[in-house]
Amino acid sequence: MAAAARDYQKELLAQEKAQASSSVNEEVDLDELMDDPELEKLHADRIAALKREAEKRQSLTKKGHGEYREITEGDFLGEVTGSEKVICHFYHREFYRCKIMDKHLKSLAPNHLDAKFIKIDAENSPFFITKLAIKTLPCVVLFRKGIAGDRLVGFQDLGGKDDFTTRRLEALLIKKGIIDEKKKEDEEEAEYDESRRRTVRYSANHDSDSE
Repeated sequence: MAAAARDYQKELLAQEKAQASSSVNEEVDLDELMDDPELEKLHADRIAALKREAEKRQSLTKKGHGEYREITEGDFLGEVTGSEKVICHFYHREFYRCKIMDKHLKSLAPNHLDAKFIKIDAENSPFFITKLAIKTLPCVVLFRKGIAGDRLVGFQDLGGKDDFTTRRLEALLIKKGIIDEKKKEDEEEAEYDESRRRTVRYSANHDSDSE
């Protein structure tokens, strides 16, 4: 009986040592994991992407993107040819529906730097009103590389009513390809962080299972 007890004690000690050794190995593996070249590359790529995005935003901001601005007839050609994508609202100061369109475009401009948002007083730009055959206001003309393409005339593409939402206008502009549907930067950052955490958890579990 005494011999059996001693053997059982030895077996317990061996198990405890094995568990302790496994725990130490897991800690070492996690430390090594944090210095993993693939994770480092992922992080470096993300930093580089953020830097490129910041530089792009700065360049677009210099061109007047990110805000909804009023321009004059003299500025018109330079503005619509100075950016790849331009959304131009021809409006009348006294028209109620023009004010509604103003409100929505002003709300969208800061969230869509890929396009320039501008407006021009129709009364003070007779040449381009005639040139573009604009007969109904509000009229939003979509320019690509300086060429007028699609246009939104009145609210006919927005349900024909005054109470359409900013999101509905945004969806229409996305459908027409003049703005991109983008996730917010904080959501992208959260997805990136979660991806890193999943990689760490998977690697740690994988290493533990292989022991």
